Amino acid sequence: MPAPANTRITIPRPDDWHLHLRDGDALNAVLPDTARRFARAIVMPNLKPPIRTLDDAAGYRERILAALKANRDAAKLSDDGSNFAPLMTLYLTPETTPDMVSAAAASEFVHGIKLYPAGATTNSDAGVNNLDAMSPVFEAMEREGLVLQIHGEVTDTDVDVFDREHIFIERHLNPIVERFAGLKIVFEHITTRDAAEFVAAAPDTVAATLTPQHLLMNRNAIFVGGIRPHNYCLPVLKREEHRAALLRAVTAKDQTKFFIGTDSAPHATHTKETSCGCAGIYSSHGGVEFYAEVFDAADALLAASGDVDSRFVNFMSRNGPAFYGLPVNAETLTIEKVDRPVPESLEFGEHTLTPLRAGESLAWRLVD
Repeated sequence: MPAPANTRITIPRPDDWHLHLRDGDALNAVLPDTARRFARAIVMPNLKPPIRTLDDAAGYRERILAALKANRDAAKLSDDGSNFAPLMTLYLTPETTPDMVSAAAASEFVHGIKLYPAGATTNSDAGVNNLDAMSPVFEAMEREGLVLQIHGEVTDTDVDVFDREHIFIERHLNPIVERFAGLKIVFEHITTRDAAEFVAAAPDTVAATLTPQHLLMNRNAIFVGGIRPHNYCLPVLKREEHRAALLRAVTAKDQTKFFIGTDSAPHATHTKETSCGCAGIYSSHGGVEFYAEVFDAADALLAASGDVDSRFVNFMSRNGPAFYGLPVNAETLTIEKVDRPVPESLEFGEHTLTPLRAGESLAWRLVD
């Protein structure tokens, strides 16, 4: 049964394995929400201009660390911000070379290279059209042990938007997995039964992240009562049968291949409430709490003993570090089942953003 009100649970402090932090004033606005909850986060490289090189990543990392120090009170951090670490990524482009891969792998702060099919999502125009041409890069990544993080959708105009993930698996992902047997791959923000089944059956070199929105909502959430732009993201929400399949995957006993990745993607409210709104959902204000709600509703949050269910702990705190070859965090995080209202809007530099479930409530809250 779901946990009763006022239940408290404590888990090893989680990491967010897929996060958008933006830059400048926007970075300063959203970073505290993540740093309060997570010890580490894989930071996506799709800025304008994108993070293509090791020098780009180093510069972006310094800006994030500076923002941590500037916002340490709001984020409840140590004085130097040292209890949160950004894990950087590079943006895969046609100009990426094996030497760039080797340099990234030798660094202490780059943990992956992100594949965006050109045109697949926000700021993906610099992405790759010809995956066959990337073979030398994939070989170098396989050799160096650097993770390939994949936005797995085709962008062909003749493919229905709801089928793009399924077609990507057939055309591209399966051949990559077969050809580069030692390449570690994270299939990011999966949305379909096809993807969940593919990852479950794939070699141990393949894992996947799942977002709160794809576990909480199906595609009806975009259209109920009218167009709901703040529930629009890419990959787009799918049918209920797919949401249910994702839920089964993350709550399967002893599963090790699926882990948290919020894909929290902040956009100013006016850029979503427009004739051609941006894709992206901001969830970092409840980056742990949303997942607790998912697992609680699935009766996978508390074990019969009353302890935290290992399925939740593994998904939130253990599977991601194991896949990336990092230790589980020694710090802990405690949440409590108490309703918490979600503001209608949050500050976002000189603008505002509309968070997931704005004007409603979350069933869990952080315990400071």
